[in-house]
Amino acid sequence: MAKPLKIAVLVSGRGSNLQAIIDAIQKQALDAKIEVVISNKPDAFALERAKKAGIEVLVIEDKIFKAKDDYEKEIIKALKAKKVDLVCLAGYMKIVGHPILREFKGRIMNIHPALLPSFPGLHAQKQALDYGSKVSGCTVHFVDEGTDTGPIIIQTSVPVLEHDDCDTLSERILEQEHKAYVEAIKLFSEGRLKLMGRKVQITSAH
Repeated sequence: MAKPLKIAVLVSGRGSNLQAIIDAIQKQALDAKIEVVISNKPDAFALERAKKAGIEVLVIEDKIFKAKDDYEKEIIKALKAKKVDLVCLAGYMKIVGHPILREFKGRIMNIHPALLPSFPGLHAQKQALDYGSKVSGCTVHFVDEGTDTGPIIIQTSVPVLEHDDCDTLSERILEQEHKAYVEAIKLFSEGRLKLMGRKVQITSAH
């Protein structure tokens, strides 16, 4: 793997996981460089975080394209121009389609606030609370055609407490998300993630 790892981050919201990646790079805990942050929402706070860190930002609004494929081809053009090694979804609120999946097969990661395969999709914390789960957490996974169905890289659990609501549970999960995402990117940068069908093997450090 070329050093430092070249990353692109796709965002739609406030970007706290993006900030965790920025912080890890600045502390030299992660040998990587964020080449570009791309948002489909021009008002995403994540863009402010990127600008503050001196990272190039790009707004590509999906709504201005007639077809999703055209929108994704525009993103691919930007990713290829930056020669990125890894695409990280951080609160990116769109399902990744075939064009990007084809172009970056095995090189797209996402983080989800639940222990997959339980509670995929939106409002995972609420789903866990409504179901009466005693344990929740987060999952970093490679992205495939489904919604949160890709091969699992790392999972971290947190207890669901008796008096939890969506906010308190989300906050506790988010703390773990920040650590788990950085760890997964680090393993990728070290060439230690081996994709075997639907399983991810983490190999030992050389």
